Amino acid sequence: MAPRFTDHIKSLPAFVPFVGPEAMERMSGRPFRARIGANESVFGPSPKAVAAMNRAAEEVWKYADPENHDLRLALAEFLPVNADEVVVGEGIDGLLGLAVRLFVEKGVKVVMPQGAYPTFAYHVDGAAGSLVRVPYVDDREPIAELLAAAREHDAAIIYLSNPDNPMGTWWDGDAVNRMIGELPEGCMLFLDEAYGEFAPRGVLPAIDTANPMVLRFRTFSKAYGMAGARIGYAIGGRAVIAAINKIRNHYGVNNVGQAGALAALRDQEWLEQVRARVARGRERIYAIAEANGLAAIPSATNFVTLDCGGDFARAKGVLDALIADGIFVRMPFAAPGNRCIRIGVGTDAELDLFAEALPRALATTE
Repeated sequence: MAPRFTDHIKSLPAFVPFVGPEAMERMSGRPFRARIGANESVFGPSPKAVAAMNRAAEEVWKYADPENHDLRLALAEFLPVNADEVVVGEGIDGLLGLAVRLFVEKGVKVVMPQGAYPTFAYHVDGAAGSLVRVPYVDDREPIAELLAAAREHDAAIIYLSNPDNPMGTWWDGDAVNRMIGELPEGCMLFLDEAYGEFAPRGVLPAIDTANPMVLRFRTFSKAYGMAGARIGYAIGGRAVIAAINKIRNHYGVNNVGQAGALAALRDQEWLEQVRARVARGRERIYAIAEANGLAAIPSATNFVTLDCGGDFARAKGVLDALIADGIFVRMPFAAPGNRCIRIGVGTDAELDLFAEALPRALATTE
């Protein structure tokens, strides 16, 4: 007797897109001194969101509203779009998985930047799609090359994150709009805007749900400080959102998270404070990099990518030394970005620890 896995599932390697800091702490037997590697907001959620979640926890015995009604209506008013043009899900990760299922099956081509957010590739692989990966150009996700690859391969989807993870770079809204106007016939643009709240004005193009070929993904995990609650949302044309509703896990978003996200959305004053603190933190990381002879790549996110001035081996050596010193950071996994390490904006105390540890880490690679 044996489980009858599909041939495709049997062909997939065992793969987890990320090794979490918790797993690394278990392996090392000690906690990190600074947790600045997962692009979380160390400043946390709005106190109003915390209070709302505490109240909701008292009624956690109830199933959550499967329609995410109050949160979805608040998002629709905030964006603004119609309520049937937005869907709430288990973070951008969960929504990407659902959206991929709408368009991808065996043999369908999907275009993405080589080295961009690996969970998207994870979902495409799981759906038996065929990935076409396009290298970064000048540390940015290359719009022209992505479009050319989509035309060449008759792709069903192009994935673009703007601002980008893991490099922190960005395109302005006009460039993204031009890309939308040049999409090949039948090709969807999945526009991942997880870091959009940190971006300069004009980076996020105006929402146009009249165009059914663009699906935009946003989250409460980053600027709103609710990564552990797993709340994201997608914005798109009615037909696409209706299709997602056919297959989504209707009880996937818990009532504590729904209450917290609703309160967070309504507290834009807290969001502005977080933006300001992140901006100051980026400047501090730029200064630490300069003091150590490293080049910092300008960022529109809550992290900064530092060029270690060499190749993968040097960057990996610096990364390993920092982790051994109790400083949790990460690095891009594909060339040419893998010459870099990526530092999240932490508290002042965490950035002090990073500033102290970085010279020691660099010395191990000399």
